[in-house]
Amino acid sequence: MGDRMRLGIADHFGWAVAVTASDDHEVVDRRRLELVEPGVTPAPMHYDSKQLSVAATAKLVDEVRASVARATAAALDDLAATLPEPIVSISLRVWPTDFPEDIAVQRQVPYESRADAIMYRQVLAQAAEERGWAVHLYRAKDVEAQAVAQLGARADDVLHGPRTRLGPPWTKDHRTALAATICA
Repeated sequence: MGDRMRLGIADHFGWAVAVTASDDHEVVDRRRLELVEPGVTPAPMHYDSKQLSVAATAKLVDEVRASVARATAAALDDLAATLPEPIVSISLRVWPTDFPEDIAVQRQVPYESRADAIMYRQVLAQAAEERGWAVHLYRAKDVEAQAVAQLGARADDVLHGPRTRLGPPWTKDHRTALAATICA
């Protein structure tokens, strides 16, 4: 049996850095994933809900979530189709399990600033589960140090070597996503 592919995600509003690694932590694929369809606002709660009623905001969020679900499914399917082996897991930044679902509450501080990012992570998790992938959550501020501890002497080569071997881009987002696959 070949390597099992692990996918690490460093998400942003409407897009994500995706790094896929093999069992031995070799980067097999890195790419930018578009997580929302063109022409759709990437952050309905953060940018657009200020002038809308709660009902209008809820409608907008539902429309954007549907767009995100379609775009995310297409991006993940495209990625999976190009890999030499199947993806077995996805690693996503953690979100509070008690994050409110009520749009009226989400519009309030401190929730408003995190609602859009959490929506993307929830849609990514759901899409992964639909594909039979295990979902692992990580804390961005800790995951690279955890990977270094796990890798020991190999850490520098595994986490920083891809920039030399693959060329740019190889940013902190790429290292974070790769580290998350190691800790999965």
